[in-house]
Amino acid sequence: MSGKQFTEITALTLFIEQKLTENDTFGLLNELCEWLRENQGKDAQQRLYFLIKLLKQNRELGEKLASQFCRWLCGMRLYPLFISRGILARGGFGREMRVRLYERINPSFKDARDLRDIFVLLFNDKDDAKWLNAVPMQYWDALLNLLRRYATPHERETVSNHMRYEGLFAIEMLAIWIAAEEMEPELMRLEPSLLDADSPFVALHREVSNWVESRRKNEVYDISHLEVMFVQCQELIERLQKKGASAGSSLGVAHLLERLTQTLERLAMLMDVFASNRFLPRRILLLTGALAVASADQHSVSSLWKQSVKMLSRSITQNTSDHGEHYITRNAKEYWEMFSSAAGGGVLIAFIALIKIYIGSSVEDKVLKSILEALNYSFGFIVIFMLHFSVATKQPAMTAARFAEAVQKNPQGRSVDMQLAQLLIDVFRSQSVAVLGNVSVALLLSAVIAIGYEHYLGSAFLNAEQIAYQLHSIDITQGTLWFAAIAGVWLFCAGIISGFFDNRCNYLNLRMRLREHPVLKRIMPSGMRGKFADYMHDNYGSIMGNFCFGLLLGLTGLVGYLTGLPLDIRHVALSSANLGYATVSGDLSMAIFWQSLAFVLTIGLVNLIVSFSLTLWVALRSLGAEINSWRKIAGCVWEILKKRPLSLILPVQLENRTNGRNLEQ
Repeated sequence: MSGKQFTEITALTLFIEQKLTENDTFGLLNELCEWLRENQGKDAQQRLYFLIKLLKQNRELGEKLASQFCRWLCGMRLYPLFISRGILARGGFGREMRVRLYERINPSFKDARDLRDIFVLLFNDKDDAKWLNAVPMQYWDALLNLLRRYATPHERETVSNHMRYEGLFAIEMLAIWIAAEEMEPELMRLEPSLLDADSPFVALHREVSNWVESRRKNEVYDISHLEVMFVQCQELIERLQKKGASAGSSLGVAHLLERLTQTLERLAMLMDVFASNRFLPRRILLLTGALAVASADQHSVSSLWKQSVKMLSRSITQNTSDHGEHYITRNAKEYWEMFSSAAGGGVLIAFIALIKIYIGSSVEDKVLKSILEALNYSFGFIVIFMLHFSVATKQPAMTAARFAEAVQKNPQGRSVDMQLAQLLIDVFRSQSVAVLGNVSVALLLSAVIAIGYEHYLGSAFLNAEQIAYQLHSIDITQGTLWFAAIAGVWLFCAGIISGFFDNRCNYLNLRMRLREHPVLKRIMPSGMRGKFADYMHDNYGSIMGNFCFGLLLGLTGLVGYLTGLPLDIRHVALSSANLGYATVSGDLSMAIFWQSLAFVLTIGLVNLIVSFSLTLWVALRSLGAEINSWRKIAGCVWEILKKRPLSLILPVQLENRTNGRNLEQ
């Protein structure tokens, strides 16, 4: 043994003996946790092994430690810890968030005699979970078995009886909680069958009560029906989550369903631990580890937000994904329908750009001009939507959510990678034809308008200064791509906003509210009111998404002007219309025209990439899905393109396949 090791063993032995003499079990545990946590827990495994080795070599010290730990543990109430840590409180998201924020400002008193507070004091670092999980289970197992061996038979029996009493009581309480949750109005709204007397939650409570009673009497209990009840409760929670996506959800519902899931999981974990009189060390360690990690996370605001928002964001991306399926073309008919829809959008985009130019030349006040331009965009996009036309760059935010849903529904593998690659090609082809429809028609129509203006009024539509501005605005060497990326962010936001209002619409049951609205009953006949209610319910999210997208586009430049920051937007369809007006007004050469058109298409590419990437990232996180290897998917894309290169941009070389559809099944 080296001198350093001897010194460490001596220091650790003296420390443990001192704490045992002072009868300070909590102080001992706290200092040991700090010792293991040092250096970000990188030496935790080695130090735990060092502690085990010390206790093996010094049996007298080990016996004293085991005896005092048993007495300390038997003096604690365990069930409050079992039913609280790692389970969201009943107060709901708002109250829980307020409690955690206040805890940050004015932390509550921690009582070293309350096991719940002890766990918070022992595991109070955000990185505790990392080093706890990094230490192999066999090390904790070895330490626990060593302490059990050093304890006397009477001490072991006393600890066992105490833990069994506390654990069974906690199991009863959790089962009662689950049964009581079904009376929540939000859950009954999603699943009216919860009003039945024999709902899975109530049936589970009855089975758990019978199981606990048999365990107290040490009788054998057939758990087959109990296992069925667990499965049915889990299926019911999953069904409620899915209905939350289709019938509308809120942070309160998300909080409630997350709490139900956590309670059911904790109930199953405790029943595994206390299923027999002989406690399995590994199960006890897993329970203790879960409680330790939950305690370290107990007052985390970010963790609460992530937990509660997960289902809400899932329902939003689900609504977005449902819209996205309509923007993917898989045959020639759908391809040309997409082109026609985009071409119709191009017609209106040319007039939106025309009105913007008029506003810019006739309104001097910067604030008023930005507001008018924003309203021009907003109402223009709404009209495009209501006429069933499309704006190309609005689609990637929808199709990315569809792609994420396909990833989440399927296991990873070669066949799935090939299907996802085909879906990417379908998406790219669909966006290409949509951009072509928007750009070509907007460019041509704006050129025709400029020619007609010059023919009838005898002067160019744009003056030299306006032409120079339009050409400068699409020059990708002048920071235009940064502005195109900002527009891509707003495209992403528009998709999320659309999904949010779709979710909100379902949650409020807007259709029936409008049909029975007292004011609408006075001013509309029943048939018209029904059609209006149906239309608003089905399209409210898209209308609000388009309206907000227009506001974001129009007001970005104003924010940049007021703050002095480089903020503005460049949108491919609007830029193409502006190019058409500038080309005719300035009599541009073919070289400058083709160069400018290339700039416009580059702007469109940035719009598409940014909006698609952001939406895909958020959708994957909200669905709890991930893509194992983009490289493999890229390889599959290359294989498909080698066989069918024209299918990337044209509705040709398309096989009679159902790969994309199969992703939904």
